[in-house]
Amino acid sequence: MVEATNRQESVRAYQNGPLEHTFYQEASLIPKEGDVDISLSSFELANQYTSRLDWFTVDLECEHSAMDAAILEEHTEYVVYAIHKILDQYNVSYDARTRDGAANSGSSPKSVILVGHSMGGFVARAAVIHPHLRKSAVQTILTLSSPHQSPPVALQPSLGHYFARVNSEWREGYEVQTTNTGRYVSGPVLSDVVVVSISGAYNDYQVRSKLASLYNIVPPTHGFMISSTAMNNVWLSMEHQAILWCNQLVAQVSHTLLSLIDAKTGQPFSDSPKRLAVFARMLHSGISHNFNRMMQLPSFKQSINIPVQNTKDASGSQVHRSVTCPSNIHWNDGGLDRDLYIQINEVTVLAMDGRRRWLDIQKLGSNGKSHFVLVTNLEPCSGIRLHLWPEKGKSASSLPLNDRVMEVTSKMMRIPSGPAPRQLEPGSQTEQPPPSAVFWLGPEDMHGFRFLTISVAPRPTVSGRPPPAASMAVGQFFNPEEGNQDLSPWFMLQSTYSQKELLLEEAHPLAVKLSFSISLGLLPVTLSMNTVSCGIRNSGLPEEEAGDIESSRLCKLRCFPPVALAWDDIAGLHIYPNLNSETIIVDSSPAQWSSPQQSEKTVVLLLVDPHCSYKSSISISVSAAASRLILLYNSKIVGLSIAVVFFALMQQAHSWDLNQRIPSMLTAVEFNLTLMSRLFPLAVVPIIIALFISFSISQPFPPFASFTSISLICYIIANGFIAILILISHLVFFVAAVIHIRIKTRWQMWGQNVQFTFLQRFFNRSSCFFSLKAIRVLRANPVLVTLFTAMILACLVHPSFGLLILLFAHLFCCHNALCSSFLAASCRSNEQNNETFDCNSDDYKVSERLKYNFDGSFNRTFPSEENSNSPDLSKSFGEAQLDVFHHRHGLVILHLLATMMFAPSVIAWFQRLAMGESLPWFLDSLLCIGVILHGICNSKPEFNSFFLSLPGVPFCNVRLSFVYLIAGYWSYLSGLALAPDIAFYAMAAVGGISFALRMIQRRSSGEKKEVTYRGRKHSHRH
Repeated sequence: MVEATNRQESVRAYQNGPLEHTFYQEASLIPKEGDVDISLSSFELANQYTSRLDWFTVDLECEHSAMDAAILEEHTEYVVYAIHKILDQYNVSYDARTRDGAANSGSSPKSVILVGHSMGGFVARAAVIHPHLRKSAVQTILTLSSPHQSPPVALQPSLGHYFARVNSEWREGYEVQTTNTGRYVSGPVLSDVVVVSISGAYNDYQVRSKLASLYNIVPPTHGFMISSTAMNNVWLSMEHQAILWCNQLVAQVSHTLLSLIDAKTGQPFSDSPKRLAVFARMLHSGISHNFNRMMQLPSFKQSINIPVQNTKDASGSQVHRSVTCPSNIHWNDGGLDRDLYIQINEVTVLAMDGRRRWLDIQKLGSNGKSHFVLVTNLEPCSGIRLHLWPEKGKSASSLPLNDRVMEVTSKMMRIPSGPAPRQLEPGSQTEQPPPSAVFWLGPEDMHGFRFLTISVAPRPTVSGRPPPAASMAVGQFFNPEEGNQDLSPWFMLQSTYSQKELLLEEAHPLAVKLSFSISLGLLPVTLSMNTVSCGIRNSGLPEEEAGDIESSRLCKLRCFPPVALAWDDIAGLHIYPNLNSETIIVDSSPAQWSSPQQSEKTVVLLLVDPHCSYKSSISISVSAAASRLILLYNSKIVGLSIAVVFFALMQQAHSWDLNQRIPSMLTAVEFNLTLMSRLFPLAVVPIIIALFISFSISQPFPPFASFTSISLICYIIANGFIAILILISHLVFFVAAVIHIRIKTRWQMWGQNVQFTFLQRFFNRSSCFFSLKAIRVLRANPVLVTLFTAMILACLVHPSFGLLILLFAHLFCCHNALCSSFLAASCRSNEQNNETFDCNSDDYKVSERLKYNFDGSFNRTFPSEENSNSPDLSKSFGEAQLDVFHHRHGLVILHLLATMMFAPSVIAWFQRLAMGESLPWFLDSLLCIGVILHGICNSKPEFNSFFLSLPGVPFCNVRLSFVYLIAGYWSYLSGLALAPDIAFYAMAAVGGISFALRMIQRRSSGEKKEVTYRGRKHSHRH
C-alpha cells in the first residue's frame, strides 16, 4: 500500500528525532461525545521517538481495482489475511524469545496502522469491517488520495453497490448497537477506529477532494479530511502518484505516525481522541481553521480550538490565558531600547531593532477599525512578541495579578513564504522579504484591553556592521468592510473575454477580501498584482523613467510581496505566496446536488502592503473553465446522456402510437432539445424533483441558481455527445449499406462470367453445411440463439460480452433494414424510369428483401409477397424498413452506452485473464440480463405498445413511451447525484417490464396466431 520511500523516510525521521518545535499557533482538536466536550489542549507530543515503525508492503500487483468490484473484494480479503499473518509472526517471535529467556521489551503488537494510497485506502476501510478481521486488529487508518464517497469511475453497478455497502456499514459502525425494540446491546463497533484522509487538492485529477472527503462516513470525532495544500510544512498541491514521493508530505506523514506511539507502552495510543489529536497537531495549521473566523464566514466544520491555559483569579472565577512563550527563550523588559508610540493605524518594522511599539487600541481602533492584522517573517517568541495591556506599564510584573498583560504571541499563524530576497551587495538593502506568519485580532480578542505592544528582539551587529535588513513586520488597524470586494457572476463572465482591473490605492486595508460569486474550482482566475506606486514622490528621475523604476526596484525595497489565501470548505486552504501573476484555483465541487449553499462562492484574502498601490487584473481562460467543467461533471454528463437516449426512445415510441413515421434518433434528440414544450418537462422537471427530494429527506438545499444552470449546461453537453454518437453511427451504417449493395450488384454481374464459375461451385458446396439440421434450427430461431448466447456469456464470462452479442444483433438488423430500404427505393426509381431491373426476381425477394421479424412465437417471417408486382408495395416496404432501422438504431445507441459502461471492467478482466477468472458479480449479470431482455423483447416497433386482456380488465393499452419517460427521469436523477451506475438499473427495469408485457400478452392471446398492435399487423404498411 505504500512505497519504499515512506519506509526510508520513516527510518530517517526516527534517527533525526521529532521536528523542531515552533511557537506558532497549533490546531487543537475538540471531539464532541454527545453533549460533553473533551478538550485535549493539555495533551503534548513527545520530545523524542522511543520506538521505530516496522513497515510491510502489500503488493496488489498494480491491478485496476478502481474498475471492478470483484477485484476490490479479493484485495480486501488478501489485506485481512496479511494483517493476521503479520500479527501472528510477531506473536511467534515474542513467544520464541520468551522461551529462550531473551529480554522482551513491551508486549507483542495487537494492531497495525494501515496506510493506503488511492484504492488502497478504500481497501483498508473495507478490511476493517470485514467479518473475518480480528477485533481491534486495525485502529488507525491513513489514506492518501483515496476515494471514499464513490468510485472515481462510477460506471459499473456492482462497484457503486460495493462502495455504498461499505460506507453504510461504516456509518452503522459508529452508532450504538440496539435491538429492534431500542434496547441497548453494545457500544459502537468502530469506536476505537480513527481515519484521516489526505487529498492532493486541485492537481489530483483522478481523486478530487470531494471524493476523498469522509463526510457522512466517519464522524468528526473519529476522523477528518485535509488537503495537501493546507498541511503543515507541505502547502502544495500534487498529482495522484506524486503524493507518494513528495518529500515534504512523506516527511510530515512519517513524523506523524511516529508521534502516534506511546512512549510508555511502545504501542499506538489506545485512546482514539489522543490519536486524533496527534493527527490534528501534526497535519493541521492554525490558519486553516481560523480562516472562517477571520473572514467572518459560516463554518461547516468547527473542530479546531486555540490552546489556552485555564487559571483562577483571586475571586475563584475561571480566567483563560493564552499560552505564553517558554521560559528558556527569555526576554527581560530591560533589554528593550526606548519604546515607540505609534500615532497612526499602521506600524512597520524594517529590522530587528530591539524596540517595543505601543498601539492605543481605543484611539487607533476607532471609526470602525476594530480589527488588527500583522504580517511578518520574524519567528514568534524568539524574534517578536505581542501583548495586550489593560493599562500602560513598564513591565508585566508591575501590574496587579488581576490586571496582568496577556501575551498573544501564540496567536501567530504560520503561512508558507516564498523564496528569500537576494542581497546585491554585502550590507546593502535588500528587497522586502516575504511574510511567513500572519497575526489577527478581532474586537472580541481585544475587549477589555487598552494597549497592544509589538516587541522586536534586538539583534547584535556583526563585525561592527549592521546586519542586512532582511526582517519585516507590517501591521494595521482596519475596517474589514473597507477591503471587501464582491465580484458578481456577470463580472466574472465578462472577464472570460476581457481582462478586468481592480485598483488598490495607497493606505488601503492590509487584508483585502475578494468574494467570487462563482467558485474558482469551476472558473479558475488568473490574478495579477502590479505595483503602481509606493509613496515615493520625488525620486529625482524623469517621470517616464521614475514610474517604471518606482514600480519595480524601489517598490520592492519598500513593500512586501503580496500573498493570496483562497478558501474552500471541502478542500480547505490554498496559499499563493509571492503573488505576481498566478492562476488561483481551489479543489471545490460546486453546484452539485449535495453541495451546501455557500459552496458556489470562493473567498480570497489578499495580504498586500498598505504603503503601496496596486493594479490587480482578473482574467478567466475559457479553455481552463471548460476543462474544469468536464472534470467536475463528467459523471453527471454520463447519467444525463443515458437520459437523453431514453427521452429519444420515448419520442419514437410516441410517434408509433400516433400512427406516424418513426423519427430518426437525431430528429428525436433535436425535437426534445429545441421544442420548449419538450425541454421544460424533460430538462427542468427532474431538477425540481431533485429539489423536492432534498426537501422531503431534510437534506440541505443546493444553491438553486448555480445547480440549475450547471445541470442545464451538462444536459446540453449530453445532447451534443449523443448527437455526435448518432451521426458517427449513421455514417458507419450508410457507408456499410452502400458498400454492401455495390458488392452485391457487382457479384450478380460477375456471376454470369465464366471466370467466376469456380466460386459459384465453392459456395454451392458450402451450402451443404448450412443444410445441416442443427444449422437450420439455429438459423430458424436467431432470437433464441442471440438470447441464450448473450445470457450465458453475461453470467459465466463477463457481462460486457453478453451485451456485445446483443449489440451485434442490433447492428446486423439495422444493416439489413437499411439495405432493404435502399434497394426498395432504387427499385422504385428504376421502375419509374422504365429501366430494366428485375425487382421481382427470386434473388431480390429472398436475398435483398430478406428480413427477420420476431413475433411472439420467435418465428422468422418474410414480407408479404401477395402483391409483389405493385410498385406501391415497394414504397411502403422501404418506409417500413426505414422505421425498423430507426427503431433498432435507438436500441443500438442505448445498449452501446450500456456496453461502454463496462469497458473499464473489461480492461481489468483481461489483465487477470491468466489468473483464473472467477464468475462475475451476480448483480452485474442480473442487470445485464435485463438489458438483453429489453433488446430481444422490443426488437420490432410494434412492441412499443401492447393491447392486453387481463382478468377483470377486458382491454388494456400499455405503452412503453411512458416507461421510457420514467427511465429517463431516473437516469437524469442519477446524473445529478453523480452516480451514473444507478442509471443501469433503469435499463434493466425497462427490459424486465418489456419481458413481463410480452409474457402477459402471449398468455392473454391464448392460441391466437395473430396479435393486434395498434392497428398494425406487420412492421410495414400496405
